Amino acid sequence: MFKRFISWNVNGLRAIEKKGFLDFLALSKADIVAVQETKAEPQQLSAALSAPQGYHAYFASAQRKGYSGVACYTKEEPVNVTAGLGIEEFDCEGRTLILEYPNFYFLNIYFPNGGQGEDRIDFKLRFYDAFLKKSQELFATGKTVITCGDVNTAHTELDLARPKQNENVTGFLPKERAWLDKFFTQGYVDAFRLFEKEGGHYSWWDYKTRARERNVGWRIDYFMVDAPSAPKVKSAKILSDILGSDHCPIDLTMEL
Repeated sequence: MFKRFISWNVNGLRAIEKKGFLDFLALSKADIVAVQETKAEPQQLSAALSAPQGYHAYFASAQRKGYSGVACYTKEEPVNVTAGLGIEEFDCEGRTLILEYPNFYFLNIYFPNGGQGEDRIDFKLRFYDAFLKKSQELFATGKTVITCGDVNTAHTELDLARPKQNENVTGFLPKERAWLDKFFTQGYVDAFRLFEKEGGHYSWWDYKTRARERNVGWRIDYFMVDAPSAPKVKSAKILSDILGSDHCPIDLTMEL
C-alpha cells in the first residue's frame, strides 16, 4: 500500500490557516501531514484546525507562548503517540511527536535553530544526538523509521544557493554538517537525494530579502528513512509552488 506524507514548517499554524492551509490539507489527500513551528497550543486553535474533517490531530506545544511546536494530522489513528524525546530540556520546547503504526514509526521534529549564540548551537547538537539515540532505539524494533521536519541545517554545498558566503553561519557550520554526515552513516538516507543529485532545490527562503523570487534558498527540510527501507521510497519532492510560509512543504511517497 502506498502512503503519502507531507512535512511543512508553517511559521505559525493560526497564520497559515488564513492563507488556505485547510484547503491544502484537504486537497493533499496525504495520509499524514506533519507541521512544525505551530506557535500555538491546541486550545488556541479553531475547531477546524484542532480537528480537521477526515483527520486525527496530535500536538506538542512549547511551554513558552507563541514559540516552536509541532502537530500531525493523520488519516489512520496511530497505535501510540509520544510527545518528546523523554528529555525535559528539549521536550519543554515542543519539538517532537512520534507516531507508532503497526509497521512503521513516524517522527515529526522541529530541530533547534542555532542562531542565538554558541550556547544554542551546543543545545542544537545535543538535541541532534538525543534524536539519533531515539532513532536507533526505534530502528532496533524492526519497524521502518521515517523522520521529517525542519532540520535547520543544510547538509552539503548543493543544499543552499550561496555556500561560500554562509560557511560561518549557523545552519551551515562544519560541526552541524558533520552531525548530518554522522547521522547518514549510522544507517539513514536523505529521501530527496535518492532521486535528485543536483543543486538548486530549496525549501526555505529569507522573507526580508525576497529571496524566494530569486530562488536564493536553503534546503533545510528533510524526509529521512532508515537505509533498509530506502527501496520502499517511491518519490520525494519539494513542493516549491505552495506558498504561505517562508518554508514550502516537502512530500514523500512510500510503499508500506
